[in-house]
Amino acid sequence: MIKLKTQKEIEVMAEGGKILVGIMKGLGEIVKVGIKTSELNRVAETLILKSGGKPSFKGYRGYPAVICTSVNEEVVHAVPSERRLEEGDIVSLDIGMEYKGFHTDMARTFAVGKISSKAKKLIEVTKEALKIGIEEVGVGNTLGDIGFAIQKYVESQGFGVVRELCGHGIGKEIHEDPQILNYGEKGTGYKIKEGMVLCLEPMVTAGDWRLEKAKDGHGFKTKDNSLSCHFEDTVAVLRDGVKILTVIR
Repeated sequence: MIKLKTQKEIEVMAEGGKILVGIMKGLGEIVKVGIKTSELNRVAETLILKSGGKPSFKGYRGYPAVICTSVNEEVVHAVPSERRLEEGDIVSLDIGMEYKGFHTDMARTFAVGKISSKAKKLIEVTKEALKIGIEEVGVGNTLGDIGFAIQKYVESQGFGVVRELCGHGIGKEIHEDPQILNYGEKGTGYKIKEGMVLCLEPMVTAGDWRLEKAKDGHGFKTKDNSLSCHFEDTVAVLRDGVKILTVIR
């Protein structure tokens, strides 16, 4: 069941989203060669708790950490560890936070030092795919419109769109209905209504889009070990348009 939010609830989520953006910015500033992904997790937890929020992911379905730190061929949900980031890596940081009873969720992919031209293009395309998807969010459009637009753009750039994972609704629960695919057909799926709050999160691969479980038991990686990238924003559907609750300016 899709749970529509009131204007007041969206205002609370916007407040939480603004805080989460600040935390993501802080993490992006310390992504560098040699840092352990466990250190990024430690800093994220400190910042979330200091802000008055609670980590959304820790303990959710047995997940042991506060953030997901997915490196290179890891797509999403990789558990922070003693792994040190190396020159040329790309790392996707996915963070969720509960604030005043409501969750927000976002992801960004960062370059570690100097990266290859292919990795740079992958990041640029995934970031643009998120923007294109958000442009399709509006009262009367469908979820299929979002997936179609993302898929068409990503594949036109020579990359693959992950099929096995998707975006989602969000609110009092970190994952709510509906599921939001990053591929699909125009005019299909749920019609978008005022009060929906959605997490759009294109996951894009440099090679084949098929996935398999990572060794940590939580993460997913590309089957062919090709690079992967992930961007995500929480967006609210208003009567007169869309408000991105996790926008980084």
